Amino acid sequence: MKPILVVKLGATTPSLAQQQGDFEDWITARLGWVPVPVAVADPRRASLPDPQQFSGVVLTGSHTMVTDHEAWSERTAEWIPAVMAAGIPLLGICYGHQLIAYALGGEVGPNPRGRESGTVEITLRDTARHDPLFADLPAAFAAHVSHAQSVLRLPPHAVWLASSRREPHHAFAVGARTWGVQFHPEFNELAAQTYVDACTGELRAQGDDPAQVRAAIAATPHAAAVLRRFAALVGGSPA
Repeated sequence: MKPILVVKLGATTPSLAQQQGDFEDWITARLGWVPVPVAVADPRRASLPDPQQFSGVVLTGSHTMVTDHEAWSERTAEWIPAVMAAGIPLLGICYGHQLIAYALGGEVGPNPRGRESGTVEITLRDTARHDPLFADLPAAFAAHVSHAQSVLRLPPHAVWLASSRREPHHAFAVGARTWGVQFHPEFNELAAQTYVDACTGELRAQGDDPAQVRAAIAATPHAAAVLRRFAALVGGSPA
């Protein structure tokens, strides 16, 4: 079977990388619940491969902002329609979610409601009831988050799937095989805690209590299941 391609759009903090690997390792571990081989490509260092070599594509998060318009990010945005045209399942996480929206004509920018960090409740919309990635998940579930920018306007023809108190566009789909999720299905509690600790100043400046945000971090099995479900869809197995 063709592998799933993880497109590495950034790197985690050195301390986390030393303890538990990087974004692509976290994603691979949770995709690995279904036996699909995984490859990694880094557009910051090399050209992206022909998407038809792969059975699915996952775009990672990043510490960069989509609105920085880095050359590698723009090249990845131009590559995204080729993945979709080939009919290959595509999942964007956080930065990847925003980059898909941007590539397809949506708008990305600073979240006017402020940074969202820690563990939050994701609420599915009625549109998610028949979506293959979300259909069997609870109507509300916990997910880890860490982002200051958001999809401010969904791209044309996108189906809005989920939101939170501070983030309206937590998930969307375009067609039958492309999804973006603003939350982090690959994060565990340590990752969520580390990112809260890294942005305590921003949280305080917007009126949040970092200690309270950190104390509310909890397990997120339903959010994590999104990666398993994606791998099952790619592999043709039941989730």
